[in-house]
Amino acid sequence: MKIGFFDSGIGGLTVLHEAYHLLPGEEYIFYGDTDHVPYGLKSNDEIKEYAAGIMDFLVNKGADAVVIACNTASSVAAQMLRENYDLPIIAMEPAVKPALETDERILVTATPVTLREEKLKNLIKREGGEGRTDLLPLPGLVEFAEKEDFESDELKDYLKRALSQYDTSVYSAVVLGCTHFNYFKDSFKEFFGPGMHLADGAEGTVKRVAQLLKIETDKGRQKLVINDISDLSEKLHTQYYLSGREAVDEETLGHFMRLHNRLEEMRNVS
Repeated sequence: MKIGFFDSGIGGLTVLHEAYHLLPGEEYIFYGDTDHVPYGLKSNDEIKEYAAGIMDFLVNKGADAVVIACNTASSVAAQMLRENYDLPIIAMEPAVKPALETDERILVTATPVTLREEKLKNLIKREGGEGRTDLLPLPGLVEFAEKEDFESDELKDYLKRALSQYDTSVYSAVVLGCTHFNYFKDSFKEFFGPGMHLADGAEGTVKRVAQLLKIETDKGRQKLVINDISDLSEKLHTQYYLSGREAVDEETLGHFMRLHNRLEEMRNVS
């Protein structure tokens, strides 16, 4: 089974990385639309146009199913893509439901587009979160992730300014409603405290993929460390593309290797 994943940039790697753990026997195509990142500041029409072009590309590359590994594209384009393509399309949604199971107040962080869409508002209402859910756009985190900047003073200052408008002590959970945000789990823990529950949709999305495609999930590797760029294709069976250009050079593949190793570090931070 060949499964395609796409995102506006490298955020979708967070979902692909979970697939490496739970569905290790499949083949993967990853498409990061780095020419147009970030989607969270684009119009809906632009996002739909990009998503349709990516779907055409992944179908032509032999994808049997496609994961929209981007909350923004999922909220804007999933319905349109399902109406126009005859293959399984799995979309993301912010992990509001598990966060609300904490029975207290939650904070949903995401891109401006995801936060303004009716899909999120309907999700919060359906799960009984009205009146105890706050929304916080953090578009800058996308840019920090794309630059592999996970620890700088500039990053810490950005989060400090963004969170200063809230009393962080009132929340029982923070929803990471953009796949780029999973790279910063340690920073969220730093600001909210070690007891804060971080909810993201990566694992749930991969389990949904397995359910739809009737693939038995693995119990998950104990640890996945990528020591050489050749592992990406030879052991993890993945082709990488950046806005349609195959990533084959050492610099770009090294970038992906470092990102996956970062995600492995963050995987057990919850």
